[in-house]
Amino acid sequence: MTALRTLTLLPVPGPDTLHFSRALYWFPVVGLLIGVIEAGFGYLIMFTGWPEVAAATVLLAGIAVTRGIHVDGFADTVDGFFGGRSAEERLRIMKDPAVGSFGAIALILLLLFKWIILEKILLLGLYGWIVSGSMLARMVQVLLASSLPYARAEGGKASGFIEGAGRSHIIFAILSSVSCLLLILNGMLIPAIIAFLSAVACACLAGIVSMRKIGGVSGDVLGASSEITEVTVWVAGVLFSILS
Repeated sequence: MTALRTLTLLPVPGPDTLHFSRALYWFPVVGLLIGVIEAGFGYLIMFTGWPEVAAATVLLAGIAVTRGIHVDGFADTVDGFFGGRSAEERLRIMKDPAVGSFGAIALILLLLFKWIILEKILLLGLYGWIVSGSMLARMVQVLLASSLPYARAEGGKASGFIEGAGRSHIIFAILSSVSCLLLILNGMLIPAIIAFLSAVACACLAGIVSMRKIGGVSGDVLGASSEITEVTVWVAGVLFSILS
C-alpha cells in the first residue's frame, strides 16, 4: 500500500507500513503496474492509426498516474547538479520548488526524446519493452536507495525509504525484476539481459554522479534515475529490435 501511494495516485485502502524501507520490496511490482497502464493506453490509441498521438498518450498516462513526481525530480536534479558549486548549494537548489532554466530545458528535451522513442516502440509493437522500462526504472530506485547514503543530514521525504534499506532489498528487487522481465519479454533471454544491463548501467552512472555531486542520494535523484533508466531501456529495446 505504501509503495502504491508513494509512486502513484491510485487510491488504495489500508495503513502505511511502519518502516517505509519495507515498501521498496514492492517498487518493481508497482513499476510493472504503471508500465501496463502506459502500454495499455498506447495499444488502444494505436487503433486510431495515429502513432504520434498514441506515443503522447503513453507519455501523459505515465506522468498522470505518477503525479509527475519523477519528472519533477529529474528537473530539480538537473537544476541542482548544474546550478550549484558545492554539495550544500546543490541540495538547496534541488529543494526549491521552482524550476530553473537548466531543469526546464532538460525536462523539455527528455519528454521530446521519450515521445520520439515511444512512437517507434509502438510502430514496432514493442509493448513489452514499455512495461520493462517502467519496472526496471523502479528497480533502479531500490538499488540506489539500498546502496547509497541519504545526502541530506537533516533528513527529508525520502529518508524513511533509504534508512533501513540494504542488501535484502537489492536481492529481492533484482530477482523479482528478472523474473518479471522473462515473462514480459516472452522468455527471451537475450532481450531480458540487454534490458537488465541497461538499467544497471544507469544505476551505476547515477550513483557515481550523485555521490560526487551531493555525497549520496535524495528523492529527486531517485526520480531522475528512474526517468533516465526508463528511456534508456526503451532505446535499448528499439535498437535490439532493429538490429536483430
